Amino acid sequence: MKILLTTFFCISIIFLQPAIAQLKSFKISERGDTINKVDKKNFKQGKWVLRTEELRGEPGFEEEGRYKDDTKEGIWRRYNLQGDPIGFETYLHGGKDGLQQYYSPLGELIREENWKGYNPDAPFDTIAVYGTGSNEIIDYKIVKAQQYSVKNGTWKYYETVTGRLLKTEEWRGNNLALPSTSKTDVAGGKSLGGIKKIVAKTPEMLEWEKKNKGKKKAIRSGETGL
Repeated sequence: MKILLTTFFCISIIFLQPAIAQLKSFKISERGDTINKVDKKNFKQGKWVLRTEELRGEPGFEEEGRYKDDTKEGIWRRYNLQGDPIGFETYLHGGKDGLQQYYSPLGELIREENWKGYNPDAPFDTIAVYGTGSNEIIDYKIVKAQQYSVKNGTWKYYETVTGRLLKTEEWRGNNLALPSTSKTDVAGGKSLGGIKKIVAKTPEMLEWEKKNKGKKKAIRSGETGL
């Protein structure tokens, strides 16, 4: 058995070496996954786990998802520092796009947002460099064009414990079109009357919670050199 494990480990290293050689830095999760990869161009790639500490009364959180060429892509999951899922965000070209959901630590839906992401017409842009103390252009610099997102669609705010719909907003390109308040169930139009609203979780969320139930996150740093 030891011989088989040793052989498997050596074969794995042989296959991983070419991929690792293309990286400037990375980390290894407790499950042996290569995460937080930075390539030779300083672009974030693949799966990433980010941690934001508590600051000035604002609670800290962790988030995990995937980067493609230094921009967030697809579904990103957010957790509080105790490991409870508190948010699911969707990104396109590095900006929020589509439905975003945020939860209390007890799993209660508290807010839904809708965004529309726009990709730059060109991946790079040219900007002028002006001389010090003058309006004379002395050079031009090529920079990466920035993606941007706007509030677009329905935003909903729910009351914790009861699950009542407190407020609905309609956004069109960052413009608030139809603000309103309500204490009715948006699906049936009936007052909840203090009865807790059960919000069904998406299959994506249920599958993720099942796989990660009771697991602790642990990572260690790795460097490949420049």
